[in-house]
Amino acid sequence: MPVEIRVPPLGESVVEATVGRWSKKEGDSVRKDEVLVELETDKITVEVAAPADGTLGAVKKQEGDTVGLNELLAELEAGAAAPAAALEGRAASVHYEEKAGAAVAGSAPAAPAAAATATAPPAGSADAPTSPAARAIAAEHGLDLATVQGSGPNGRVTKEDVLKRIEDGRAAAGAPARQPDAAPAQPQAPAAASAPAATPAAAKPAAAPSGDRPETRQRMSRRRQTIARRLLEAQHGTASLTTFNEVDLHAVMELRKRRQDEFVKKHGIKLGFMSFFTKAVIGALKAFPRLNAEIQGDEIVLKQYYDIGIAVGAEEGLVVPVVRNADRQTFAELEKSIADLGKRARDGKLTLDELQGGTFTITNGGTFGSMLSTPILNPPQVGILGMHNIVERPVVVNGEIVIRPIMYVALTYDHRIVDGSEAVRFLVTVKQLLEDPMSMLIEG
Repeated sequence: MPVEIRVPPLGESVVEATVGRWSKKEGDSVRKDEVLVELETDKITVEVAAPADGTLGAVKKQEGDTVGLNELLAELEAGAAAPAAALEGRAASVHYEEKAGAAVAGSAPAAPAAAATATAPPAGSADAPTSPAARAIAAEHGLDLATVQGSGPNGRVTKEDVLKRIEDGRAAAGAPARQPDAAPAQPQAPAAASAPAATPAAAKPAAAPSGDRPETRQRMSRRRQTIARRLLEAQHGTASLTTFNEVDLHAVMELRKRRQDEFVKKHGIKLGFMSFFTKAVIGALKAFPRLNAEIQGDEIVLKQYYDIGIAVGAEEGLVVPVVRNADRQTFAELEKSIADLGKRARDGKLTLDELQGGTFTITNGGTFGSMLSTPILNPPQVGILGMHNIVERPVVVNGEIVIRPIMYVALTYDHRIVDGSEAVRFLVTVKQLLEDPMSMLIEG
């Protein structure tokens, strides 16, 4: 009797996926734990594998089809395994692969499936198995995957293999190695807890009438579709306005300079800017609670907890991990939490839970040199603070012109429940707390 292969659980709040590449076709033998098909969501890529030996029967869904939870993908005829080497290193029938810096969480309940397989293609060949993230990075850099030696199970080419191959190529050419992305970055469009780039379809040249104006076409990835949809939702579903101010960071920089060595010695981590901004934001949220709320129907839900999203630039795209109960953390704990989330975001090791929720977001385009921008809301949140580049500027202090490190800050807010005066005073409060950082310590 055929064994049905159905769409497995895709993670909290994810209810549909796009069918990606089938690694087997009808009639092929497969072995237990061998990947049969990839499912792309806006947050993760799910690999559906066979729990037993057999032969792949009727394939019900083709590449590009949209499928829902538990929907039938294919059927397998269970039977004796084909005489092939067993796959190594796979212990679960569904494996969550990081995708564009988004979450990846270990195994999920086994998807009903069965199969039998031939020996997998040798690593380094054009047919060697590859992860979605590896293919996306290779396509971006024009790298032939056949030149990459896979280090994963069954010769699988991983993201790390592709990045190493790119770095080796640059080193051989005498080019400087790529530096890791700096954490917090300005989001183009904050997506709920944010997330990951999916595998683009193969680019196809488009004919040009004159023959000298080439074009390429790519299928929009699941993540890009989600970003596009959420951009429109944020613009059409909220009454977004942005207010601006400037902050003199002289006091913060002097405090960091004076206490840095002692802080590092005691806590094992540097005292950065993000802990100051997070503390200042929490102080302002307590003073103006509507910025820490959301709209549910005709009600305003005011939240007495502070889960702060910190936008982080990762290798495959921007993600927004959340620091839970940030108000209960010390400066050192905040620095460690933010550093840990940033590192795991760039390594693609965040969990879905760490990318979901959040009551307010902070994003920093200044790490890339942005002077001023208008951040986009991340619904259902009603506020987002944008940090920018720190520039030394002449300012007047006590009647004298002095040079001070100045940062422009921007607050985008939902005018449906936040009045303009509230937004302006919120941003002024953030400014005042940063310009007198000792007050954050005294007032808690």
